[in-house]
Amino acid sequence: MATLISPLNSLRANTTSGERRFAKRLEALLEEDYLCWYDVPVGHARLRPDFVILHPSRGLLVLEVKDWKLETLKSIDKIRAEILVNGALKTVANPLEQARQYALQVVNKLTEDPQLIQSAGPYQGKVCMPWGYGVVLTNITRKQLDATLTEEQQELVLPGRLVICKDEMLESTEAMEFQERLWGMFHYAYGRKLTLPQIERVRWHLFPEIRITTTQRELFAPTDAAVVQEESPAMTIPELIRVFDLQQEQVARNLGSGHRVIHGVAGSGKTLILGYRCVQMAEALTKPILVLCYNITLAAGLRSFVRQRGLEGKVNVHHFHEWCGQQLISYHVDWDRKATAAWKVQVEAVIAAVDQGQIPRAQYGAVMIDEGHDFEPEWLRLVSQMVDPATDSLLLLYDDAQSIYRNKCGLDFSLSSVGIKAAGRTTILRKNYRNTREILSYAFDFAKDILDPHAADDDHIPVIRPESSGGSGVRPAFRQCQSLSDEIDYAARCITTWQARGDFLGEIAVIYTQKAHGSLIADKLAGAQIPHHLMTDSGHKKAFDPSQNRVNILSAQSSKGLEFGTVIVLGIGQMETEKQRGELNAKLLYVSMTRAKERLLLTASCKTDFTEKLAGLASAELVAA
Repeated sequence: MATLISPLNSLRANTTSGERRFAKRLEALLEEDYLCWYDVPVGHARLRPDFVILHPSRGLLVLEVKDWKLETLKSIDKIRAEILVNGALKTVANPLEQARQYALQVVNKLTEDPQLIQSAGPYQGKVCMPWGYGVVLTNITRKQLDATLTEEQQELVLPGRLVICKDEMLESTEAMEFQERLWGMFHYAYGRKLTLPQIERVRWHLFPEIRITTTQRELFAPTDAAVVQEESPAMTIPELIRVFDLQQEQVARNLGSGHRVIHGVAGSGKTLILGYRCVQMAEALTKPILVLCYNITLAAGLRSFVRQRGLEGKVNVHHFHEWCGQQLISYHVDWDRKATAAWKVQVEAVIAAVDQGQIPRAQYGAVMIDEGHDFEPEWLRLVSQMVDPATDSLLLLYDDAQSIYRNKCGLDFSLSSVGIKAAGRTTILRKNYRNTREILSYAFDFAKDILDPHAADDDHIPVIRPESSGGSGVRPAFRQCQSLSDEIDYAARCITTWQARGDFLGEIAVIYTQKAHGSLIADKLAGAQIPHHLMTDSGHKKAFDPSQNRVNILSAQSSKGLEFGTVIVLGIGQMETEKQRGELNAKLLYVSMTRAKERLLLTASCKTDFTEKLAGLASAELVAA
């Protein structure tokens, strides 16, 4: 069964009956190594062929599908056709010429990549795979076509070998017969079987929106999903590329309407999918979109993402308490600002105002909640009421293994009890793409006793064991120091070395576990004249900008949802390890370690259960003090 990136049950409402029938035939009559995209914009020009089919051996095929009936088609030449629409003649492009132009633009783009062209022989410089194009006439039989156009006429406007007719895509059609029809459409049969990295490169070029950037600053830079013009000819194609895996792409493209819940391990691409969804929904909705998270620093990063894509005004990003404060101000709600637990009173005031009708419900066309595991049930109940029932679009992203603000492991309430309709609408992402295998293994081995994976139904949240999909890299390093001052000095020396060799400082994070440690490392870096950004208060957290060439210094809590090439975690020896506090700190340390994509350094100056375990793990490189 072929892999349809747009599953049949999620095809858009205006899909024609012929397109739907053809999609069913592709799914049923092709093997699982065929990848099929339906009505997905291709490249920066946002071309929209009806179907794109990719196979490792067969190559790339572009198809246009027409539901024309014989009486609909009045005339056709090589360039255009005249069809009858509601009793009036309409001139449209010849679908074969349309498919040809799409295919040529795709192939020309692929030939710009040195890894996707023939390197030697008579076809040197040509794309390294077979390719072709064709037309599917879902309501015209082969007999009808032959009776209408002579063989000579067909050769000029719709060559028979490039057309699949109604009677050649029946439910009873044999798989081999159907596949031979497709294979006959390939004009250029040179090339060899594509490797998996080459298939990923093809997807990288065809669908820029599924690219996974190698640095965080690129994640928050303008993406190709929002750009319609062609790339500059001088654009550098990276030697190593990363894209969504097929499950991530299917999830991102096919979330559909209604409520959706994504359970994903750390580094599985949840925030990438949220970003893709923002762009997708902003094009379709008239009401604004609300994106919420708990973490101030993550909100700043997401806000930068939105700003760079020109989505301000369409997508509103806030951390939860900021949004509550904005609601109280906007709707002139009085509340006790001097209360001891002002943040809690603030939320209660918003809930009461919504219940009393002072703050309106249904303010947003869509609501998306990142890091939803940090939300209290009453917060989720409040936010779920903000979705316009006409669209009813809500997306909740969750990983219970990263729940560090709530004292309980897992939800002690059902999603349905807070207004989230998750039954049958949940997706689990198990693969970690952020971390190297060494970092992920090290982090999980440290925390696995308190991250015991367990299953749950759609209305609750499971803890998921992460599966590594990252590459191999250097082993995490643990250094036991004599004092906190030694930890600070060592971290500063490492950063100085990395700066001297040209590393981008924005990809370096120092994560502290005690607030005072952040100021100490900041002072040390200032003395060494190393640019840095210390995030100890909400103002500095809101100013987080991953595109700036400066070391980011932040707490373990503030690091949630972010990622950096290199991470240093300081002061582990000062973390409490006993009882419930120890369990939460273990989670906190797990979150901190999984922020690192390529390089992880941990330091301590006191010996505790945590430091002994970190030092003893087989995957760690023990660095003598």
